[in-house]
Amino acid sequence: MIFSKAALAKEVSYKTSRSGGKGGQNVNKVSTKVELLFSVNDSALFTDEEKLLINQKLQSRFNKDGYVQVICDEERSQLLNKEIALERLSTLLVRSLQKPKPRKATKVSRQAKEARLAGKKITSQKKENRKKNFDT
Repeated sequence: MIFSKAALAKEVSYKTSRSGGKGGQNVNKVSTKVELLFSVNDSALFTDEEKLLINQKLQSRFNKDGYVQVICDEERSQLLNKEIALERLSTLLVRSLQKPKPRKATKVSRQAKEARLAGKKITSQKKENRKKNFDT
């Protein structure tokens, strides 16, 4: 990992609200749903090139204010939800910084071509044999 979670945690902000789901009366009283907000452009953790790459890859995850938004309401504890949201953000950022391997162009081998054509010939013969002979 290029950045530490502790450094990332300093640059995020949280919004909490009441969440649905399991928890009974706890759900109605305690704000356990966590909405993590992270501004890529204001971050000191990434270079300009990395910021550009993250902005391109995570374009669909940005809200109208330009923050990456991660929502978590799985657990009954706000603290656990914060940790899960931070983990998800970390995973998102790491994945967005990975550059895909360049594709190497390959040729279909002669043997593979011949095998494909042989298969087509067999199928063709099969269908030809199904036809009724009207010449006789």
